[in-house]
Amino acid sequence: MNSEPSQTDPGTQGAAAIVCLVGDLTRFPCRAVVNAANTSLRGGGGVDGALHRAAGPGLLAECIERYPSGCPTGEARLTGGYNLPAEHVIHTPGPIYAGGGAGEAQLLAACHRNALQLAAAANCGTVAFPAISCGVYGYPVEQAAAVAMEAVASALRELPQLEQVTFVLFSEEHHAVFEAARRRRV
Repeated sequence: MNSEPSQTDPGTQGAAAIVCLVGDLTRFPCRAVVNAANTSLRGGGGVDGALHRAAGPGLLAECIERYPSGCPTGEARLTGGYNLPAEHVIHTPGPIYAGGGAGEAQLLAACHRNALQLAAAANCGTVAFPAISCGVYGYPVEQAAAVAMEAVASALRELPQLEQVTFVLFSEEHHAVFEAARRRRV
């Protein structure tokens, strides 16, 4: 997979750039990688499972020790990165899509906003996100991309210490949708 940005004009909000690319989130170099976690913070499938496997057992041990009650949907929790190239993992459980009338957009926006606030507080200038809730949680990719871009652009205006937010997407299809949403925001 290509880990280079697919565009030459990264969108900017304040001083921070928003970039979309196709790649492997477990190998992406950044200060903080965002985990599309489940509420237990005990690992799982998809991005969550991949990050836990790549980070090694220390990640799960820290989640259990520091966050025995897990993390509510839309909130975020910070751990070390362990064997990942990122210094930190920011865990945020996205909403399960139930048709769009159960506050899913607000919860998804909160995931992005809260993750970026934690990153800024930990002096992590570069942050990488997956497509939160777009896998088994069933969030339509087009809607999720629009919510994510709006939330990130808004948060970046308030968090000048952030330098770049990268959406590291698993497929060309997801990349095309997120890139289109990014271009609409700039």
